[in-house]
Amino acid sequence: MSRNLLGIRTLDKKQIEDLLSLSADFKLRVIEGKPVPRLDKLVVGMLFFENSTRTRVSFEQAAHYLGMKTANFSASSSSMSKGETLKDTILTLRYERLNGLVMRHKMSGTPTLAARHFGGPVINAGDGQHEHPTQALGDALTIIERKGDLEGLVVAIVGDVEHSRVARSNAWLLSKMGAEVRFVGPRTLIPPYSAMLPASVYYDLATGIAGADVIITLRLQKERMHEGMLSSIGEYAAMYQVNRDTLRYASPDCLVMHPGPLNRGVEVDDMAADGEQSAITSQIENGVFVRMASLYWAFSQKLENESN
Repeated sequence: MSRNLLGIRTLDKKQIEDLLSLSADFKLRVIEGKPVPRLDKLVVGMLFFENSTRTRVSFEQAAHYLGMKTANFSASSSSMSKGETLKDTILTLRYERLNGLVMRHKMSGTPTLAARHFGGPVINAGDGQHEHPTQALGDALTIIERKGDLEGLVVAIVGDVEHSRVARSNAWLLSKMGAEVRFVGPRTLIPPYSAMLPASVYYDLATGIAGADVIITLRLQKERMHEGMLSSIGEYAAMYQVNRDTLRYASPDCLVMHPGPLNRGVEVDDMAADGEQSAITSQIENGVFVRMASLYWAFSQKLENESN
């Protein structure tokens, strides 16, 4: 049986701890030039149906460090452009003997569908408004490096929570690890079912980030918004931008984070993005190591099963 990484919600605390510990170990090994476990001869398919820089490149780097080969997939140049279904595409890749898949798609639940038909490890690289588990793991590793632990922290997730898979994965992970999670944003950009998510809701920025140890700012996903959800970018920035002035409501050593891509002058100003409190570049770097850990975690189970 394959081990898939489809979301944080389905992981228990021990599994999250194992993935974070493995990520930290891989990071130390790479930085110190020490060998890492190898997954030679394995081929992982990179199925990115949405544009990506950070996630795609970091998965490719992660596979490279582990000695894996990658097969890149482009929907526009595949048989899907001729009408082939996603299910038949997944079956084709299975019988072309790919060993696993990393998948990003605009529709929620597609990695779960892929896992049902592929027969090997599937890692969710972001599906619709559902989850982005490896981003949450990278964010958690970054926070632990700067704060020492997750338990007891106050983490405010600010912005377009409604359309953010990152917000959902982070809320599940952080709450499972003992942090207090807050969603902060306009009413139109907070999920209508927020009571089903492990976070409290604030519509006022100053109140929502009061005493926060970490602020995770989110991009306005205008491509997913319906008309009327946002009056104007300028009004949003005036009310919810994390900047030199608004940061005074948070803890003095509050971390500022952003999963990217960030829009300077909207979610954050230059001081928040580049200042001493910013951990944005660390998030990018740690993305490589949590994706190494995710690939190894998924594929080592497969190799163990095959050897028995």
